[in-house]
Amino acid sequence: MVVIDILRATSTIATALHNGAKEVIPVDSVEKCIRLGKEMACITAGERDGKIAEGLQYGNSSFEYPREFVQGKVLVLTTTNGTKLLHMAVAKGATEIITGSFLNISAVCDHLQEKKKNVILACAGWKDKVNLEDTLFAGAVISRIKNDFEINCDASGMAACLYENVQENLFEFLKNNNASHYHRLMNFGLEKDIRQCLTPDIANVLPYYINERLVI
Repeated sequence: MVVIDILRATSTIATALHNGAKEVIPVDSVEKCIRLGKEMACITAGERDGKIAEGLQYGNSSFEYPREFVQGKVLVLTTTNGTKLLHMAVAKGATEIITGSFLNISAVCDHLQEKKKNVILACAGWKDKVNLEDTLFAGAVISRIKNDFEINCDASGMAACLYENVQENLFEFLKNNNASHYHRLMNFGLEKDIRQCLTPDIANVLPYYINERLVI
């Protein structure tokens, strides 16, 4: 299973691990994040509704985790949608979980093509609703790997078609189509974050979930 939360959890995870974080521990509550931070003396980070959650040190922006800050450290992360979805995947017994974003799309596609196993592209969406940016990423993956897989799913075809038609300027597509999370983050002054999260292969690592941690 590929867990997808483009704005911004899986983008932040890829960035932190690419910049040398020892591991990212995804948790499903702010309270657990704070507790682990105290027990492990690690970085506590996350958001609720796009803003830094009360009681945490840092937020869910990849710009907060440069190499000089995060290298060799453990990051405990909780987010509104992405970490929730990851824990749902664990509860449902997913045999393999990786996280995907445009920042590490080539690593994700290379892994899927090498494994050649059944794949679920799991989009976090926004509070259990579909969103455009996660659908676009799923479509980008499908567009790259479709010749190596048998696809019998209208949703997959729709996602790939959408991406292939707008891939030249994803930011403008989100803007022009009133993407809900685009507006939410823009209202917080986070245009730079959105553009970063739509940029391919700038943190091209493969975050792999094992022993309750994401590592590469």
